[in-house]
Amino acid sequence: MDSNFIDYVKIFCRSGKGGAGSSHWRREKFVPHGGPDGGDGGKGGHIIVRGNAQLWTLLHLRYKKHIHAPDGENGSGSQCAGSNGKDIIIEVPLGTIVKDFETRELEVEISEDGQEFILLPGGRGGMGNARFKTATNQAPDYAQPGEPSQEGWKIFELKVLADVGLVGFPNAGKSTLLSVVTAAKPEIANYAFTTIVPQLGIVYYRDGRSFCMADIPGIIEGASEGKGLGHRFLKHIERNSVLLFMIAADSDDIKKEYKILEKELKKFNPELMDKQRVLAITKSDLLDDELEKMIQKTLPKKIPTIFISSITGKNIDQLKDLLWGVMND
Repeated sequence: MDSNFIDYVKIFCRSGKGGAGSSHWRREKFVPHGGPDGGDGGKGGHIIVRGNAQLWTLLHLRYKKHIHAPDGENGSGSQCAGSNGKDIIIEVPLGTIVKDFETRELEVEISEDGQEFILLPGGRGGMGNARFKTATNQAPDYAQPGEPSQEGWKIFELKVLADVGLVGFPNAGKSTLLSVVTAAKPEIANYAFTTIVPQLGIVYYRDGRSFCMADIPGIIEGASEGKGLGHRFLKHIERNSVLLFMIAADSDDIKKEYKILEKELKKFNPELMDKQRVLAITKSDLLDDELEKMIQKTLPKKIPTIFISSITGKNIDQLKDLLWGVMND
């Protein structure tokens, strides 16, 4: 497996605790009855998650099992406030979600560059005794402690953001198509599960326009129950705006394969059925015109279909036009 693509990490995070307020008295020569002058404690550092469009993987977090923000410093005399603990910023790629490990509750989904979310707030600093002086209480001898830190195990999970996701059985020609229409260099071979990590590529379209295409690892019947590569990669399909179903022309039963793919996606997440879909029959250089017409009659009527060949370039430009039109429908 490509060790550079990491889409799941578990990290123990702890924010900083607030510094204690100071219970201090002014002591100066010729000031026999100096009043309270204890300063406030500093706030503890936050743990902040920030989106970074330059990142494509969680690789940089792979070995960070514990992230602790500094505590706030205690207040001191002469109403000197303690320093704040420095905030710790965890940069993540767009498409990252963060969940609480214990409850599995979704805490944030990062989808924009520069988007920030305070995952664990630092504790507030306590007030010093100078703050409690009033007309009726001239000599308060107490100060607040700082608020405690917050901590917990967090799951960082990346769901690939792409305009078009390639969906198909292993060996359907997805990696070959990606290598033809983008600058991506996926591994290509004539055996199942060549692709075991999502591959991303930019498709350059007409007039300087472009869109992102993701080759999701091939799914098999039962993927929604975790067979094959299972849930780990089906989740990436959730983020695609258009699903390009790809079935090889030499398949024994194209319609049956399409139904199986559809069933697996529906089992995993019924909302996937609401996404725009296109069906491409790959390796169509193996077909003559008569065979192509016969196959066309058996294909689903409700979605756009196209016969392509990544090897000969057949209908590749027309596929780009079709995908662009569906994306902007």
